[in-house]
Amino acid sequence: MHLTPEDFSAIALSMKVAVTATALSLPFGFATAWVMVFKRFRGKVLLEVLVNLPLTLPPVVIGYFLLLMLGRNGWIGQALSSVGIELVFTWKAAVLASATVGFPLLVRSIRLGMESIDQQLIDASRSLGAPWYDTLATVILPLSFRGMVAGSSLMFARSLGEFGATIIVAGNIPGLTQTIPLAIYDYASSPAGTSMALSLCLVSIALSVSVLFLHELIGKKLEHGGKA
Repeated sequence: MHLTPEDFSAIALSMKVAVTATALSLPFGFATAWVMVFKRFRGKVLLEVLVNLPLTLPPVVIGYFLLLMLGRNGWIGQALSSVGIELVFTWKAAVLASATVGFPLLVRSIRLGMESIDQQLIDASRSLGAPWYDTLATVILPLSFRGMVAGSSLMFARSLGEFGATIIVAGNIPGLTQTIPLAIYDYASSPAGTSMALSLCLVSIALSVSVLFLHELIGKKLEHGGKA
C-alpha cells in the first residue's frame, strides 16, 4: 500500500474534521435530546422532523443549502464576511457539513439513553427540592453517558465518510479541503488511480473498523460498570 503526502494530508484532515464536528455537536445534541425527551411544547413534532431531516435528504441537497446560507450572498455568509470570517471552501465548511449530516445520529443515540432513565430517579431528585439544572447535572447527564458515547462514535464514523455535502460547500482542494472520500473520488476518476484509490479505501475501512471496535469496547465497559 503506497500513500502520497497528499493522501496523508487527506487522512489527517478527515480526522480533524470528524473530531471537530463531533466535539462541536455534542453539547447541542445533548440539549436537543433533553428538550425532546423531557419537555412538552407545541411544535415538538416539527422539531423532531427538522432534527431527523438530514437522514432523509440527499447530502448534496444539504451541501447546496449550506452553500446558499454560508456563501457571500447568503444571510449568514454576509454577516460573517462583515467581520472577516470566510467559511465556504475551507475545512471549517467541511466541519459544518459533517456536523449537519451526522447530527441526527448523535441526537437519536443520546435520546435513547435518556429515555432509558428510570423516571423514579428524576422524581426523587425533584421531590428533594433539586432545581432542574441540578437534576440535569447529577441524574440525567451521568445516566446519559452511554448514549453520548454511542452517538459520538457513530457521528465520528459518519463524518469520516461524508462526501456529498462536503464537496458542495467545501470543495475538493488538495491539502486544504480534500478529505479521504474526496481523494478517493479523484483517484477513481483517473484511469491510473485504481491502486491509489484502493489504498485509501483500505485506510478508510481500517479507521471505520477501529471506531466501531472502540465503540463496542467502551459500551461493554460501561455496561459492566453499570451492573457492578
